[in-house]
Amino acid sequence: MWAMIVDAHLDLAHNVVDLGRNLTLPLAELRQQDAHPDVPVVTLPALREGQVGICFATLWVDPRKYIDPESAHQHALRQLEVYLRWEEQGWVRILRDQASLQRHLALWPEDHVTALVILIEGAECIREPGEVGFWKAQGVRLIGPAWNRTRYSGGTREPGGLSELGFELMHAMDENRLALDFSHMDEQAFWQALEVFEGSVCASHSNPRALLGGEDPPFANRHLSNAMIRAIGQRGGVIGTVLFGFFLDHTWQRGTERVKLEVVGQHMAHTAALIGWDKVGIGSDFDGGFGLHENPEGLNQPADLHKVGELVPAPFRQGVLGQNWLRWLQGVLPF
Repeated sequence: MWAMIVDAHLDLAHNVVDLGRNLTLPLAELRQQDAHPDVPVVTLPALREGQVGICFATLWVDPRKYIDPESAHQHALRQLEVYLRWEEQGWVRILRDQASLQRHLALWPEDHVTALVILIEGAECIREPGEVGFWKAQGVRLIGPAWNRTRYSGGTREPGGLSELGFELMHAMDENRLALDFSHMDEQAFWQALEVFEGSVCASHSNPRALLGGEDPPFANRHLSNAMIRAIGQRGGVIGTVLFGFFLDHTWQRGTERVKLEVVGQHMAHTAALIGWDKVGIGSDFDGGFGLHENPEGLNQPADLHKVGELVPAPFRQGVLGQNWLRWLQGVLPF
């Protein structure tokens, strides 16, 4: 059996609250019940069976539906309640500090319970920067300011820099020692944030722009330029490769043949050539607005993530599958 896998991006609570999925079911049973056009890939039992020992679990509020800060805030709290309820029921452990991480590492070989690191994706649920401390107290350990454009940052398909509130958010995150997730941030906002933010950084689920048509295609600013990748590496950040077909091959379209698995290896190798294999990981985004048929060929469930290791040079496999993110977390979670 393979070692612990760490997946740095799963929209678990979104699947429960917004799609009505019961993620405590076995994956085969959920697939039988689910009427959503995107075939589900993740449930909690499937994560255990796949030896996904840690995942970064999002609070993601669709800005197209929750357009004001208060409604976004309340929706994120509903998602947070999902994680807290799972913790009470023993389905997951939430990692809040180094002690909880060490306890999890001691228990996981016996029970294979998946631990969650809570990540805010798109910061609209943070009503104002002074609220960062509140979210930290709720267990949040990373914040990604953008999805599309938010009140804080330019983002996917909606370019632009940090707003005045965005700069205040960076300072509040520093004061509260929360990590910054660059995924979805527009490049202008990225460089501004990098200049003022002093804490730990990562890109939980991002791929190299150089392999996705460069600057011209739609969604180009969703991906990382080579300069951005190098800058993240210089700050000790890890980059999680996202496994959505369109973010691996920009010519791919839904309903066509799935992207070949080896394309994932090409993206990882490109990133590794710029910053080293020790800063490459997985950020699958499984069930994050797509499903089974939108994943690369062969990635049908969490247990298949170990196949990604076969795309990596042997000395670096365990690092990419989990140890790189684990090492990063050991520098991020508070004592």
